Amino acid sequence: MTTIPNSIDTTISKNAKILIAVAALGYYVDVYDLILFGVVRNPSLASLGLNKAQQLTQGLTLFNIQMAGMLIGGILWGIWGDKRGRKSVLFGSILLYSTANTLNGFVRDTSFMDAITQYGILRFIAGIGLAGELGAGITLVNETLPKEKRGIGTLLIAGTGALGAVTAAVVGGYSKDPEWWRTCYFIGGGMGLFLLILRFGTFESLLFQNVEKNVQKGNFLSLFTNRERFTKYFYCILIGLPVWYVVGILVLVAPEMSKALNVQGEISGGKTIMFCYAGLSIGDFLSGLVSQILKSRKKTIYIFVGMSVIFTVIYLHAFGISADNFYILCFILGFFGGYWAVFVTMSSEQFGTNIRATVTTTVPNFVRGALIPITLGFRALIPTYGLLNSAMIVGVICFAAAVWATSQVEETFTKDLDYVE
Repeated sequence: MTTIPNSIDTTISKNAKILIAVAALGYYVDVYDLILFGVVRNPSLASLGLNKAQQLTQGLTLFNIQMAGMLIGGILWGIWGDKRGRKSVLFGSILLYSTANTLNGFVRDTSFMDAITQYGILRFIAGIGLAGELGAGITLVNETLPKEKRGIGTLLIAGTGALGAVTAAVVGGYSKDPEWWRTCYFIGGGMGLFLLILRFGTFESLLFQNVEKNVQKGNFLSLFTNRERFTKYFYCILIGLPVWYVVGILVLVAPEMSKALNVQGEISGGKTIMFCYAGLSIGDFLSGLVSQILKSRKKTIYIFVGMSVIFTVIYLHAFGISADNFYILCFILGFFGGYWAVFVTMSSEQFGTNIRATVTTTVPNFVRGALIPITLGFRALIPTYGLLNSAMIVGVICFAAAVWATSQVEETFTKDLDYVE
């Protein structure tokens, strides 16, 4: 590692506060657009003429297309952020996904291309755009704030962002108009394009600007050519698995889970998402504060993952509970999955300035992408072990991997980020 000149002030300046606000609002729009498809999936596909069976199969295909876009986008934006600057990613990513989501509201069958194909292309493009927002914002804030205050900046970004999912759930269920889903996409695209204007007041990271020209920047392959660097990168990905296990299995499959548990009352998928992400938002704020109080990222993750294990067991054994209590469980699971801010911050702090944006952008997107094998494994187990036991088996694997990986990485709370790999 090579040290680079330190030009960072020890206080949070007015400009830094503006940067945090812009990054937080950007992640809010990002999460709104990310979750919106899950909320309007069935109404939009029904509007386009698909029956219920087709809505399920085609919806999962479109979701995987979006996730594939995020995996590719995570790599592209991460490399771009390390080579050309974090600020450029903030502009490029929001412009791309806001434009794609606006166009998503116009999809219709034409002589040139059917609506579903258009939908898939736009979800892929939106996925690429959505992949850059969080990593660029967290990297820029981490490199701008003094080390004692980094956790505060990132908890505000992640906590505000999670509220975007709550907004998506509320907006998505606002109207029974079969064409309302189009308006939902227009709202997301409009918010993003408006926020683009505010970003002209942001500034580039001094740490990035001070990296010497002869230092190689944004070399994604360098994460795999060095054993120590690769294992550290792999551990960072494993630490985030429980968050998307909770969201992708326990919450998104909640309607089916509720029937297996004989929950008293009808469970709405949109409502479970809303309760889960309300919990995630509060959990992100609190986990960041706990991290500041304990002065430890790792201890905070242990606490939140440990509590997630307890409430996952309760959730999977909550036979016969009321629908209201089931929603409360979804909220609690989201709350203790709300260590996302701490997890992304710690991942960012593990690596040098010349590859930090690449890591901070790709790690959360690889965690999201890990939902694909998690889901496939879950489905493969169902015929043998049933819905609830399959969810338990997959959960044990995800939680165990996260705890083990956390034990393997260094504590980074007071780590100086003024170095390159």
